[in-house]
Amino acid sequence: MTFTPPAPQTRYRPGTARAALAYRSYRLIWLGLFASNTGTWMQNFILPAYVDDRTKSATLVGLLVFTQLGPLLLLSIPAGILADKLPRKPFLISLQLLQMALTVVIAGLVAIDAALWSLFLVQLSIGIANALNAPAFQASVPLMVARQDLAGAVSLNSVMINASRVLGPAIAAVLAGVGFSTSQLFMVNAATYLFLIGAMVAVLIPDVRGTHPEQGWRRLLTGINIARGRPVLARVLVAMMLFSLFSLVYIGLFPSVTRLNLGIDVQSATYKWLYATWGLGAAIGALSVSTFLARVDRSRMIMVGFIGFAISLAVFALLSDPIPAFPVSFVLGAFYFMTATALVTTLQVNLRDTERASVMPLWFMVFGGTVPVGNLVFGPVVDAFGARGVMLFGAAFALVLARWCDLRRFGPEDFLDPDEPHEPTDTAPVRQHGIVAGG
Repeated sequence: MTFTPPAPQTRYRPGTARAALAYRSYRLIWLGLFASNTGTWMQNFILPAYVDDRTKSATLVGLLVFTQLGPLLLLSIPAGILADKLPRKPFLISLQLLQMALTVVIAGLVAIDAALWSLFLVQLSIGIANALNAPAFQASVPLMVARQDLAGAVSLNSVMINASRVLGPAIAAVLAGVGFSTSQLFMVNAATYLFLIGAMVAVLIPDVRGTHPEQGWRRLLTGINIARGRPVLARVLVAMMLFSLFSLVYIGLFPSVTRLNLGIDVQSATYKWLYATWGLGAAIGALSVSTFLARVDRSRMIMVGFIGFAISLAVFALLSDPIPAFPVSFVLGAFYFMTATALVTTLQVNLRDTERASVMPLWFMVFGGTVPVGNLVFGPVVDAFGARGVMLFGAAFALVLARWCDLRRFGPEDFLDPDEPHEPTDTAPVRQHGIVAGG
C-alpha cells in the first residue's frame, strides 16, 4: 500500500495543536495512546512507591526505574534498525500485546508479594518491549500530519504524556479509595493497552523507511553520523542527555525525595496528589508550546525554560513543608516539560522523514534512557546524604545548560526549512537517503 503524504490543514494556524488534531488518523492514535498511557502512568506511579514502601531504599527504587527505562539507552539504536526492516503495523501491535501480557504477570507477582528480583525481571521485559516499540512508533506518527503541522503534533504528544501522568495517579487514588488493591490497579493498566491496539487496527500506519550508506555493523552509527553533521541536532541531543543525567534525578526518585525532604508517606493521598500536581504542571508546560507560546521563538523558549526550571528545582529542594510544595511542584513541572517539548520539537522539525528511524532512537536514549542512569548513580548518594544536595546540583547544572544550549547563536543554514513537505522520496545528495513506502 502506497503512503500518500497528508495535505496541510488550512482551517487552523500551521503548527498548532488544533491543526494537528484535524487529521483523523493522528487524532485516533493520539486518543488511543492517551488512554493507554493513563494506565501506564498508574503503574509507573504505583510500582516505585510499592518498592519504596517495602524496602525504604532509594537505591532499589532507582534500580527499578532503570529496569523500565534502561533498555531505551541500550536498545534504541538496534530498534531503529528494526524499524527500517520490518512491516510497521504488525510489529507495533505485537509489541503492545506483549507489554499487556507482561503487565498481567506483574499484577500477579504483586498480589502475592513475590520476591523483588522476579518483579524487576518482568519490569525489565516490559522495558525491552517498549524500547523496541518506540523508534518505529515515533518514525510513523509524525507522518500522519503535514510537516507544517508537525510542531503541534509533537507538543500534543508531550501534553498526552503529562496529562496521563496526572490522570493516572488521580484515577489510581480514586480506585484505591473504593477498594481496588495494588494488583488490581495493574490489571486496569493491562486493559488500557486495548485502546491503542484498537486505534492501530483502525488506521493506516505510515511505513516510511530509510536506506542509508552505512552497511553491516556501521548501520548502528547512522543516527550518530546524521546528528554529527547537523549542529542543531547534535546540540539538542547532548543538552537533553546532560539535563536528564544531572537535573532530572528527582523524577525517578520522587518517592524517596518526598519521603526524605517533606516527610510524606508514599502510600498516602498527599503523595498521590503532589505527584499529580507536578504532572499537571508538566502537561500545561507542554501544551503551552503549541498554544499561547506557539509564536515564541523556540530557541529563546529553551533558554528561558532551563532558567525557570533551575530556579523552581532549587526552591523545591529547600522545602520541608508539604503545603508550599504543591504550587512549587506545579511550576517545576511546567518549566521541565516546556523545555523538553521545545527541545524535541526543534529536533523533529529539523529531521527529514527518512532520518527519523535512525535519529529518534538517540532522543529516546538521551531523554528516557539517561534518567535511570542518573537514578543509579545518585540513588546511593541520596540514601547516604539526603536529596537536597543532589537536587541543588541539578538546578545549578540547568543554569549552565541555559547558556550552552542557546540555539540563537546558530545561523539559518543550520536549520531545516520548516516548509519542506513530507516526500515519498528524499533526494538529499550527500547522504543518499531513499525510502520504501507501505502500510
